[in-house]
Amino acid sequence: MTEKASVAPAAAAATRKVRRGLAFRLTVLVFAGGGTVVALMLAYNYHVARRLILAEAERGATNLARSAVNHVGAVVQSTARVPDYLGVLLSNSDYTEDEILALVRTTVEASPTTYGSTIAFAPYGFDRQRQYFAPYFYRKDPGTIDLRWLGGDTYHYFTMSWFERPRDLGHGTWSEPYFDEGGGNILMATYSAPFTRISDAQARFAGVVTADMALDWLEAYVASLRLYNSGYAFLISKAGTIITHPRREYVLRETIFSLAERQRNADLRRIAEDMVHDGTGVGRAYSTVAESDSFFVYAPVPSTGWTLAVVFPEDDLLDDVVALTYAQIGLATTGGALLLLVVVAISRSIARPLVTLSTATEEIARGNLDTPLPEVRSTDEIGTLATAFRQMQGDLKAYLAEHDQLVAIRSELDVARRIQQSILPRRFPPFPDHPEIEIFAEMLPAREVGGDFYDIFLVDDAHVGFAIADVSGKGIPAAIFMAMTRTLLRSTAVSGLTPGECLRRVNRLLCLENNAAMFVTLFYGILDLESGHLDYANGGHNPPFVLRADGSAESLPGTGGTALGVLDHLHYGVATSRLQPGDGLLLYTDGVTEAMDPEGSLFTEARLRVVLDTLKGLTPVAVIHAVLDAVDKWGSTAPQSDDVTVLAIRWTGGEADA
Repeated sequence: MTEKASVAPAAAAATRKVRRGLAFRLTVLVFAGGGTVVALMLAYNYHVARRLILAEAERGATNLARSAVNHVGAVVQSTARVPDYLGVLLSNSDYTEDEILALVRTTVEASPTTYGSTIAFAPYGFDRQRQYFAPYFYRKDPGTIDLRWLGGDTYHYFTMSWFERPRDLGHGTWSEPYFDEGGGNILMATYSAPFTRISDAQARFAGVVTADMALDWLEAYVASLRLYNSGYAFLISKAGTIITHPRREYVLRETIFSLAERQRNADLRRIAEDMVHDGTGVGRAYSTVAESDSFFVYAPVPSTGWTLAVVFPEDDLLDDVVALTYAQIGLATTGGALLLLVVVAISRSIARPLVTLSTATEEIARGNLDTPLPEVRSTDEIGTLATAFRQMQGDLKAYLAEHDQLVAIRSELDVARRIQQSILPRRFPPFPDHPEIEIFAEMLPAREVGGDFYDIFLVDDAHVGFAIADVSGKGIPAAIFMAMTRTLLRSTAVSGLTPGECLRRVNRLLCLENNAAMFVTLFYGILDLESGHLDYANGGHNPPFVLRADGSAESLPGTGGTALGVLDHLHYGVATSRLQPGDGLLLYTDGVTEAMDPEGSLFTEARLRVVLDTLKGLTPVAVIHAVLDAVDKWGSTAPQSDDVTVLAIRWTGGEADA
């Protein structure tokens, strides 16, 4: 009797110990797992929200900068247009002194942004008896226009930069902004345009027409450009001199380089270097105005050499993200506490009947999916749970096997994507020793790997070969066919053959082992770097556009070629063209023109031409970004249906033209 009594309490104690251990472990596992998931979700939400907000802010700042640059450029060009027009009139007609005075006075009266204007003739250019002739009308007081004659013993305007620069350059030019102290006492810049007269059957320099543009409106306009709480904008000249800035003490007294040097801000200096070279882009640097790391979005003002920058602090953008994260942490903490109470209560209620399954489930939890489960013959929830465990055991093994296979496939696709990207030229400019040509390209595959490709290489020191192609189909087969086509083209092109002969040989080689019946459209051209002469052949590809320096866009004539890999022994004709300095080419695949919006409408070649007609004077980088932006906006939320590849080239002129 005593022995039985001593065994019973020991068994009860062991049972309570098991129950407490199971409940405790269940609580810890559920709470730790839930906490980890919540922490990962919070971190993911923070980083995704941060990335999206920064991307949206960058787009907003870019649009703001473009809009501002277009507005400023329009006003500046309208001011410069009058001197250019007067220069044409003076070059083609003779005017009396009274007529010239009326022309200059009318110029100042008609333009609200023009502070003053003059027609300054070369020495004895207007009157053989008068060395100086330069009537200058200016706004003396609000509503009052006065006349002052320039030139004399103390003011030899023939030696002034506003007179000499347009004379030497042969075209209109803007001066650096300056403060007209003692005159209008305002910030201004001068536009000077030369004019000629016919002498001895030749057009000879006769003088300069100027327009002094008051920049007070520009200060007010730039000051009104604000982004978020503490964002701001500023304007610099071609030399980097600060024209407008929230801190007035910087205006005309500092350059963006001096600020970067004083602040020891290498990031700001890199941005400054790009800005004074008419760059367009986005940079990140510390701003002393916002007192935080900030994004600088900048773009050049056409025809002036000035550059506008919009600055928005990173802290402004992330305040809402940080507040949202703190709120989510508070909610997660409260929910976690409630979850802890619920889990403890549930785990205690189910611990007793689960003792028989604890050993097997612990083994399964450790990853031993082959552990045999105990036979439970009851038909209640425990029996159902045991059956479910057995089913889960089999399903989990099958799932993990399938998952491992999918992971392996995805890993292989990722490796294929990296390999494909690595074989395409990715370093721009590709030929630093050849400044006469500018090149940029982008490829956006619709899947992990694609069938489009582009290539750029030197045939010899004076010729650049370039190509763009689109393989039928998508995925890995298209990528393999693409790599094979590119390799064959390169190995054939370096032999110095014509583009047509290169395509003929590549087509013959592709047809030999083309059991998959794949084909590729291919455009290949060779550009003479010295003369701008272009030879090309087209194997069924979209005809490239020629981007003329005057802003017009036209398609290259076709050569009548067929896609490669279809029929053996095809011949490909060669056509020629000639690029002038400043002309460029845009090559693209049908992923551009056949991009679809959410309703299924195509982007079309006509819309592409409309975009290209607005890209006068842009670099290949800017041209490609503009085209991709237009395609992206057209596609909106629609998924990308085909690979998108674009290649832009601009020839700046060879030795023959120089």
